[in-house]
Formats: sequence, structure tokens, C-alpha cells
Amino acid sequence: MWMVSPPSGIFHHVKKLFLSEQAGRAQALEFVRKNVANAISVANLIMGLSSILCSLNGQYHCACWLLLIGFLLDLADGAVARQLNACSALGAKLDDFADFTSFGLATALLLQAHGLMDGLLAIVYVLAVFTRLCFFSSGIPFMYRGLPCPYASSLLTGTYLLTGGNLVVLRIVAIVMILFMVDQGFYPHDKVLESQPWKKMVYVGGILMVLFSSYSIVSLYYLVWSTTYIFFPAALWSSKV
Repeated sequence: MWMVSPPSGIFHHVKKLFLSEQAGRAQALEFVRKNVANAISVANLIMGLSSILCSLNGQYHCACWLLLIGFLLDLADGAVARQLNACSALGAKLDDFADFTSFGLATALLLQAHGLMDGLLAIVYVLAVFTRLCFFSSGIPFMYRGLPCPYASSLLTGTYLLTGGNLVVLRIVAIVMILFMVDQGFYPHDKVLESQPWKKMVYVGGILMVLFSSYSIVSLYYLVWSTTYIFFPAALWSSKV
């Protein structure tokens, strides 16, 4: 009785194809793992650029909303990178560039520089963010030197929404934030998404506020959040608390 067996070359080809598909999937998953946090930083950058466009077109409330989303994204990117063991030099550069765009340039436009002094204040604010990002290193793990610019931006944004864009109040707050950013004081790395459950709830509350709440409630929520970090950093927001 004759038995016809399939040629061994077919099995070899199928096996090679299967292994190559497995390797392709593994490479794709590895690419995703390494770049999820980078994608979040790019999303923050897009929020900042979109906020700039809104401000240039006089849509300041929309600009504020986008900045608050950028604030939430900024808190998430580092946490995701650490959880996935995907921290990289590229990620750090993307994060700094996104922060400068959103919390420097886009936030400064909320000051609505119509005159020389107003323009100088906006420029100084941007330079303070630039200085904070480029030159301030505490040398202590998980500690910042000088107020992190996302919290300064969040406070300014909340102030704009609460006061309806009162420029006098905004400029006073901007001056105070400049002083805090260039100060030599230490602030803890908040690690909201990697810390105590109540901090995670604060973050989730921030998302819900942006999605479902009115301007006044959102502004109060983010003002309280930012103010407690600025004035009670070690007492409330240290990772040891």
C-alpha cells in the first residue's frame, strides 16, 4: 500500500511563517511597550498646541480646558513609563518639550498680552518655565527644586475659569507662580498614580471634572488640588504620606 506524505518543504515553510508571525507580534508588543508613555507625552503636546490655537482665536475657555487635559496627561506619562519599564532619553525630551509647550507657551497666552508690560510678563513667565525645566535639578531622588510648571499652569487655568478671565488677578497669580518656579524650595515627586489610593481618587476626580462638570466646579477642584501641592507639598503630597 502506497502512502503519500506531503513534502517536508511545506512543513518547513509553514513553521518558518508561524515563527516569523510570532516574532512580528513580539516586536510590535515591544514597540508599544516602549512608546505608550511617549504617545501620552505627544498627546500632551497636542493639547498645548491646540490650546495655543484656541487662545489666538480668543477661545480662552477652550484653551483652559485643553490645558487641564494636558495636566492630567503629564501626570500619567511618567507613571506609565515606570510601570512598563520604558523610561528613555527620548521620553524625557518629549516630556520636557510637551511641558514647555503646554505649561509655558500655551499658559502664558492666557495672560492676554495687549501692552508692553503685559508682554514682558508673559515672556518672563515662559522664561521661568524654561529655566525650571532646563536648569533646576534637586540632586535628590523623587524631589523637584522649584515648583513644577504643570501645577503653576493648573493654578492659573483654574483662576481664569473661576474669575472669568480677570486679567488683574491672573497677572498677580502669574507673578507669584514665577517666584515659586524659580525658588530654591523642594517639592516632592507627587507620583499620584503610583501612590496612596486617595491620590489616585483625586486623579480620577480630575478626569470626571473635566468630562462632566461646569467651569466653576472644575476651577475650584483644580485650584484646591494645585494649591495644596504648592503650599503643603511635604505634608500632603510626599510619597511617604
